[in-house]
Amino acid sequence: MENKKFDANSAIGFLLIGAILLWWLYQSSQKEAAAIDSKKTEQVAKDTLADQKIQEIPKTANFQTDSLHKVTNEENSGTFGYSSNLPSAKNTITTLENNVLKLKISNKGGQVVQAEIKKFHSHDSLPIYLVKDGNASFDLTLTTADGKKVQTENQYFEPELSADGKSLSMKLKISENQYLEYIYTLRPDEYMLDFVIRSQGLKNTINTSDPAILTWKMKTFSQEKSLSYENRYTEIAYGYENGKDDYTGQGSEDENDDKEIEYIAFKQHFFTSILLTDQPFETGKFISKHLVEDEKTDTLFTKAFTAIVPIPAVGGEFNKTMNWYYGPTDYNILSSYDRNLDEIVSLGWGIFQWINQYLILPFFGFLMSFLPAGIAIIFLTISIKLLLSPVQYKQYLSQAKMKVLRPEIDELAKKYKDNAMKKQQETMKLQNKAGASPLAGCLPAILQIPILYALFMVFPSVFDLRNKSFLWVHDLSSFDVIAELPFTIPFYGNHVSLFPILASIAIFFSMKLTTGNNMAASQPQQEGMPDMGKMMKYMMFLSPIFMLFFFNNYPSGLSLYYFISNLITIGIILVIKNYIIDEEKIHAKIEKNKKKPKKQGKFARKMSEMMEQAEQQKKTRNK
Repeated sequence: MENKKFDANSAIGFLLIGAILLWWLYQSSQKEAAAIDSKKTEQVAKDTLADQKIQEIPKTANFQTDSLHKVTNEENSGTFGYSSNLPSAKNTITTLENNVLKLKISNKGGQVVQAEIKKFHSHDSLPIYLVKDGNASFDLTLTTADGKKVQTENQYFEPELSADGKSLSMKLKISENQYLEYIYTLRPDEYMLDFVIRSQGLKNTINTSDPAILTWKMKTFSQEKSLSYENRYTEIAYGYENGKDDYTGQGSEDENDDKEIEYIAFKQHFFTSILLTDQPFETGKFISKHLVEDEKTDTLFTKAFTAIVPIPAVGGEFNKTMNWYYGPTDYNILSSYDRNLDEIVSLGWGIFQWINQYLILPFFGFLMSFLPAGIAIIFLTISIKLLLSPVQYKQYLSQAKMKVLRPEIDELAKKYKDNAMKKQQETMKLQNKAGASPLAGCLPAILQIPILYALFMVFPSVFDLRNKSFLWVHDLSSFDVIAELPFTIPFYGNHVSLFPILASIAIFFSMKLTTGNNMAASQPQQEGMPDMGKMMKYMMFLSPIFMLFFFNNYPSGLSLYYFISNLITIGIILVIKNYIIDEEKIHAKIEKNKKKPKKQGKFARKMSEMMEQAEQQKKTRNK
């Protein structure tokens, strides 16, 4: 193997080459540094010029930025990315407030996130909130020029509060001169506020040939003592087609569609959120969903409401003048706006509504203006019973006449026991001569039904009874409780209310007086017909039991009315029976009437002719 030897010339050559390379690298690095410094100086100059231009010209929707944060916001917010880059792009709250209403409006969505009714409280003394903790949402869905959907509830609005603090502008901006705006204006001592939706400069960015879709949602809070009773009066009510009104049903889920919608009310028995419009919405879709499955656990919300209406653009812009109402379901307050809102209050229908609207409510309101609620109910009851006392007198007088005629009617029954038709003819002749008729006793009772049913409808809807106490009752708009039960009785509940017990006792004795007289005066049972005497006897026992069970969960004010009403009925009957009606005088008058020629009325004559024809046909068949 050949040994290698050190070559000095080669070593010197390698050193020279290395030195040359180092010198070249040094020179290259100096030139590169100079170039970099030159580029930095140029870029700084460009950035400075760009900043100057940005200050000189307005930002547009197409303006691009190098900030990663801004790019991300634009990707999430789309057309309205400009607003998401403003200092207002955060969940800041602006408050509008007067003596009766306090509203908190969020930058996010530009919507009401809290609505407090200041002068009232729930059954357990908590503040009344119609909107709170995300139970409601208000959204406009817009279609952009490139076909994308933008939901305003996810966008950030820029707030601007007026100097007097009563009006708030919320702008969702594309640029300083292009925006969608919500304007809230709250007036002093009003539950109603003005609400305007308008846009500026959107016609080239938003596809205004498609309407904006307004979607309003709310889960209604439970505010009252009886969850099931409150839920019965919680519903979506709405006005449509120039004065008509309707509401969703009480099923687990109901859906309604109508045209020309004038207002939408999310009613919560004694409190209501209402959206009204000056120009009707073309169409409306309303969805109500029952949320209470178990009253022991589902106690926060009663129902979930959704309303969907379109807002078309006019001249390439959206402009809609509306109102919001957050306040009591009080007939007097709602009717004062002259917008047909009094239809939201459940007063019944037809004649029952008229009686409540023009008779019961005005008079009861007058009594409540200077009397405590419980005393006002008693005075209302006395007034109604006095108003109906002439009718009740005629009813009892007719029953007394029939009672006096009963022996003669029994004689006719024996005489014509084998001929039912003849027996009926002779009985009617006797009654006509004596001036007594079973119908005379029925008609007065029928005349009382509209008023009684109207009162049954109006008491649960009288806002003035809410949280008003009387004797042991803390709230006349809800049931009273004298004892809690460790179990639940079907149709009765898990508590004992005293007023339904007192009303049931009074009903029993009232019916005993009236039904006893009716049974004594009733005609003998006819073959094939039900025994009216037995039916009346059953009713005398069943009605108080029905009252006891049915009214245990109803407002104590209603039970108080029935208790006082039947006490007065008992008193009136005893006075009429013992001091006004004399059966001997009635008998003498009947005997006198029998001797007088009596002209039959049209109805009695027609019935008599029909019976005679039937009797003649029977004879013909027998032959």
